[in-house]
Amino acid sequence: MSHAAPGIPPAPAIEGAEHLHSGKVRDLYRFGEGRLLMVASDRISAFDFVLEPTIPDKGAVLTQMSLWWFEKLAPVVPNHVLSVDVPTTVEGRAVVCEALEMYPVECVARGYLTGSGLLDYQASGAVCGVALPAGLVDGSRLPEPVFTPATKAALGDHDENVSYDEVVNVVGAGAASCLRNLTLQVYAVAEEVARDRGILLADTKLEFGARADGTRVLADEVLTPDSSRFWPADDWHPGRPQESFDKQVVRNWLLSPASGWDRSSGEPPPRLPDEVVERTRSRYLEAFERLTGQTF
Repeated sequence: MSHAAPGIPPAPAIEGAEHLHSGKVRDLYRFGEGRLLMVASDRISAFDFVLEPTIPDKGAVLTQMSLWWFEKLAPVVPNHVLSVDVPTTVEGRAVVCEALEMYPVECVARGYLTGSGLLDYQASGAVCGVALPAGLVDGSRLPEPVFTPATKAALGDHDENVSYDEVVNVVGAGAASCLRNLTLQVYAVAEEVARDRGILLADTKLEFGARADGTRVLADEVLTPDSSRFWPADDWHPGRPQESFDKQVVRNWLLSPASGWDRSSGEPPPRLPDEVVERTRSRYLEAFERLTGQTF
């Protein structure tokens, strides 16, 4: 049965595909036996709202960047991509992928302290139950990367950081250990690749599923500006918010007096100005081109 989260526009009809679900960014379709068509839209979300207007080319950037990373990570973990032979109406922004049994956990690896991890640390000296040294500040590099999982949230709800023990309760000890190890392995490879290109990978969120034979598979998107914090290495200065190759431009504008929006009001944010849309698009393109070495 087709469904979409509140606030999501209707998904376009695609010949030969049955719409199943629309999330904040992606539209998912059944595309034959055991196969799904995953389409990345140009939608952008912030503070659990889907915003208007869309960011031109964003879906194509996310898809092409994920494909580039999947290839880099193939020696570490299998991925869900079966083919990029997709209907012409979604060419460049869609993949045909395996239908997997998805784990209901956001697998987050952090190498630097910021965002919700920083808030947890300031309150308790730990992130997801992992104790950290005293004296860390916004942007501090951690002694070693940590696994800081979160629960998946529906649109309008916040992902909630949880402890490793809670992941064990949800998926079992064996799966939890495997997910933690895979997450940290992926982060280690990606962090080195990004650093060689002058970019710091502060943190990243991964999703995994299981095949019928129990094989764990990397799914959804991977290491894009939507799921990761990328910082220019030459501008890294702990103790303040870092410049970022992601939608921080949007968040900053929404929180500024210029937007006229009160985050605590519960009201939807206003429409993004053209200059914010263009600056956001340029940050996504820059991240893609600096990481891959390709021209979009």
